[in-house]
Amino acid sequence: MASLLSRAAGIAEKLVVCSPKKMPVRNLSVHECVSMALLKDAGVPVPNFGVAKTPEEAKQIAKDLDVSDLVVKAQVLAGGRGKGYFSKGAKSAGGVRLLYSPEEVEVAAADMIGDFLITKQTGAEGRICNSVMVTERRFTRKEYYIAFMNERSFGGPVLIASSEGGVNIEEVAERNPDAITKTPIDITKGLSHATALEVAGNLGIPAAKQEEVAGVLLNLYELFLSKDASMVEINPFAEDSTGKFVCLDAKLKFDDNAEFRQKAVFDQRDWTQEDVREVQAAEYNLNYIALDGDIGCMVNGAGLAMATMDIIKLHGGAPANFLDVGGGATSSQVKEAFKIITGDPKVNAILVNIFGGIMRCDVIAEGIIAAARELNLNTPIVVRLQGSMVDEAKVLIATSGLRILPVSDLEEAARLVCKLSKIVEIAKDVQINVKFNSDLPAYPH
Repeated sequence: MASLLSRAAGIAEKLVVCSPKKMPVRNLSVHECVSMALLKDAGVPVPNFGVAKTPEEAKQIAKDLDVSDLVVKAQVLAGGRGKGYFSKGAKSAGGVRLLYSPEEVEVAAADMIGDFLITKQTGAEGRICNSVMVTERRFTRKEYYIAFMNERSFGGPVLIASSEGGVNIEEVAERNPDAITKTPIDITKGLSHATALEVAGNLGIPAAKQEEVAGVLLNLYELFLSKDASMVEINPFAEDSTGKFVCLDAKLKFDDNAEFRQKAVFDQRDWTQEDVREVQAAEYNLNYIALDGDIGCMVNGAGLAMATMDIIKLHGGAPANFLDVGGGATSSQVKEAFKIITGDPKVNAILVNIFGGIMRCDVIAEGIIAAARELNLNTPIVVRLQGSMVDEAKVLIATSGLRILPVSDLEEAARLVCKLSKIVEIAKDVQINVKFNSDLPAYPH
């Protein structure tokens, strides 16, 4: 399911233009401080650091580090923190600051904690900063890029490395793709010591230090495997002014399917960094991805979701979400799914597209009816049901007394929901309150 969801998210991203804050993401991301702690536990060299939720705690951490060069980093799940700015602060003060005393650290932490950091990835609203990481500053001679991830083109894990690491690695990938190497790893054999040494040599690591760097690569791969990570990214991996190699920044992601094995990691999930509706969906074991369209989609199965989004686009509409109720949803889960969909003010119409196999159509119908009554829905609902208990479902809908429109053909259902969405949008523009479930004599065709 996770792989299908990942593919669905990727296709959805191409189908509609998503706002930066709503990029479909299917793997758990954790804060940098969590990633650095995992690296440290794995025997990977990292700077000394601490995490603070108050300015006073930040000041004490700075005192305990007992160094004159310090860095304060906002713990926000977004790239470009250093080039970002806080909503209440000066645009010149970013989410990563170089400081020189515990007092300066305290002031910086007070500016960051409780405010919203705005970066190129967060959108205009930004993301809340609830904590900061205070760390010693390391001065670097040379910076590198290292990452382990699973890639479909290699059929398994791959080690990605570049001698041109740092904050502009994306520019390196565009400007000089040959500077980035990809080394496939046999999942049954793992990363060998010889391969790790070869990668270290290809990075231009001095011969006397290649064994040290190879050891770091082996530890990183062991972390990648043991924690069920989908990505371990180190940028930069650097040689500091003393000649030691250290990981100065890390980003780790984890396979959602591994939650039962990685409870300690998933317990550190920061729900405040995620879309509110995705959080609500997760509470009811629903799979939800927010998009930027105006047609709500409720389906069962990632493949059916992709087909539904495709056909909506084909008829000139735009999906507002990807919501998969799965194969064993209850009527109460369906009701909650409707609450989530209709909680998005952009949704003008809803298309329910269910194939009843394990998931019975009459259960879906019960949930739709319960939601329409409880929420007093004015949003037009087009329902296409096929499969198990479909006749019983149609009877339930027909006798409900609600204006829920059942359509057997998917093409017709998509065409109709797109038309209804446009009508509602026009009504909004001229400030007409169209009550589809009570005022209209019939749905327009």
